Amino acid sequence: MTARSDLRVRRWLLVSAAAVVLAVAIGGITRLTESGLSITEWRPVSGVLPPSSAAEWAAAYQSYLAIPEAQTVHRGITLGEFQALFWWEWVHRLLARLVGLVLAAPYFLLLARGEIRARHRWRLLLLPVLALAQGALGWYMVKSGLAVRQDVSPYRLTAHLGMALVIYVVCVWTAMELTPQTSAHGVTPRSLRLGIIVALCLSIITMLSGGFVAGLDAGRVYNTFPLMGGQVVPPGYLLPGAGWRNAFENPAAAQFHHRVLALTTATLLLILAALGRRSAVPAVVRRVTTFGGVVVLVQVGLGIATLLLRVPVTLGVLHQVTALAVMTAMLVAAHGSKVPR
Repeated sequence: MTARSDLRVRRWLLVSAAAVVLAVAIGGITRLTESGLSITEWRPVSGVLPPSSAAEWAAAYQSYLAIPEAQTVHRGITLGEFQALFWWEWVHRLLARLVGLVLAAPYFLLLARGEIRARHRWRLLLLPVLALAQGALGWYMVKSGLAVRQDVSPYRLTAHLGMALVIYVVCVWTAMELTPQTSAHGVTPRSLRLGIIVALCLSIITMLSGGFVAGLDAGRVYNTFPLMGGQVVPPGYLLPGAGWRNAFENPAAAQFHHRVLALTTATLLLILAALGRRSAVPAVVRRVTTFGGVVVLVQVGLGIATLLLRVPVTLGVLHQVTALAVMTAMLVAAHGSKVPR
């Protein structure tokens, strides 16, 4: 396997990771603008083309008016307002198809040319497989809001986000493995390595908890900080008889848990940034832990502003993308702190 082959595979993976970030951002806009249910059919091929005539627009509009969201959340929606929703969802679905092509086509081309390392072939096969599964899961998510519910299931929404994160992690981690290594000075202390792994796991869990916040529109309740309804634990935190479902179906609980997870993650990242300044720590770990500490402060600020302003679209999407930056910093730190073989 040549260095040139590794370079080509690495470039493909980095482009794929960037495509996933863009898809997550557009998906966030789709959710925040409540556009996700505007296309009520799943046509993987013919759906690439939007309506092109007044009759086709009228049919799509009437199809949307038949679902619960149009009769409740968007009651009285006009054709023009429907079209504004439609275009966001159409862009999201078109981008999803393009991301699928970016994940799949280069894999099979590079594999046929023998440019993918043997130990990476099965792992990278996950990318086209997960791209296909992500499309099916996306429709499964949309389908949950077409009959009984007036929005999509928060469980399916979070699963959709989670699968995007899996694809992203596979791309970034494998790209780092293909990056030429410079001679490292020093070994990351075991306690710092453990802290980085915990921070990485917490950042992912916090993002997934944000999926439930988005799915439940929980960011639009208790728009104060640091207290919720004048209390640390908000009124209505426990729904009678909800049991374990309370954490995932109660907006007050979902927002409270997201706050606690976010502040815990931020605190840990700031501690890691301080510990990473020690001279014995490899340079890459020192840089990314410092970066993580800075970005998580921005992330907390964005989260608070998003909450206080009742989730404006721009801030909401920036909050989501910055969360990916925090996770990426810990992913790079985890890779850089591995004990050399």
